[in-house]
Amino acid sequence: MRAVYKICMVSDFFYPNMGGVEEHIYNLSQCLIGNGHKVSVLQSMEDIDIVHGHSAFSALAHEAILIGSLLGLKTVFTDHSLFGFADGSAIITNKFLEISLSDCNHCICVSHTGKENTVLRGRIDFNKVSVIPNAVDTYTFTPDISRRSQSNVTIVIVSRLVYRKGVDLMAHVISQLCSIYRDVNFLIGGDGPKRWLLEEIRERQGLQHRVILLEAYCMAIVEAASCGLLVVSTKVGGIPEVLPPDLIYLTEPTVESLVEGLSRAIQDLKSKNFVCPYECHQRIQEYYNWSTVTVRTEKVYNKIFNEEQHSLAQKLARCLRTRVWPFLMVISLCDIILRILDIVVPRRVWPFLMVISLCDIILRILDIVVPRKHIDITKGYRCSRKNKQD
Repeated sequence: MRAVYKICMVSDFFYPNMGGVEEHIYNLSQCLIGNGHKVSVLQSMEDIDIVHGHSAFSALAHEAILIGSLLGLKTVFTDHSLFGFADGSAIITNKFLEISLSDCNHCICVSHTGKENTVLRGRIDFNKVSVIPNAVDTYTFTPDISRRSQSNVTIVIVSRLVYRKGVDLMAHVISQLCSIYRDVNFLIGGDGPKRWLLEEIRERQGLQHRVILLEAYCMAIVEAASCGLLVVSTKVGGIPEVLPPDLIYLTEPTVESLVEGLSRAIQDLKSKNFVCPYECHQRIQEYYNWSTVTVRTEKVYNKIFNEEQHSLAQKLARCLRTRVWPFLMVISLCDIILRILDIVVPRRVWPFLMVISLCDIILRILDIVVPRKHIDITKGYRCSRKNKQD
């Protein structure tokens, strides 16, 4: 008999914002609900068994993992990105990750390269990390050959326009390819601090009609392959694990190598030397589907649910390894306060009336400064259920 859990998904990244983490949480939650689990996205006053945080960038996820552990809940953390070790932002992020994972029950990474990176950054046991890749909604991303141009080649680039995504390389690649191929256009989806660089290249070389910049939106290379498109990517991080060699052109992270890889893809497209789009879609549907990802995630939940709860001494011993001494005092103080509150008013919320009142005052002030009418609110909808006939 399948176990049923009450799961809390936690991250700063969720709808109506768009991105890979947002898409992952939404689709995984839908499949978990379909399997009978109850899933909340950080709702107060919910009866939760497991706290599942996402993304090392999310301060909210780190806080939820720490508080969930103090409350005796099982905790899981999914790390979606690779990080370095040298620059200032990486050092700070890695230290927060190490603190959060010090008492986390289990960690999930989306690639084996990501697993090695997270184990080093978080200094955690290799056996406490599982690899469960992202999936794709293949019913949404399907090939449509009838809408493809027969005279021009369109190269689609979808990414957050930041330095670590290789936007500086992208600018030089666009410049060189547009001078080599007169029938090649670029469609760029995304936004970020490096957007100005692409706009400058476009204006300087008069490529306004060939380089189109769209607003922010997220589409992974797996989603592109699901649509039967030719995929070109740099050979960095966990990307070589994502697609088989015949579905992706891998290049080195240099302008020359990217131009060469894109040129090979353009020539193969013109000579019809590529995998049939519908065959490509079928293979992606077999490799990456949310049902498989959900089953593998449930196995992680089942594994940690029966683990013994760590005592305060064990929590402090794990915290010692992070070498952040003030953190020990915070954990100890929080544990003592929670134990006192549990004795005075067991599992009730009256001690938090002052906090709620303070939050209400702050919200009223914010409502004056930033009126609600200026907030983009997600619209609700009704789900009609049809009666099943025997």
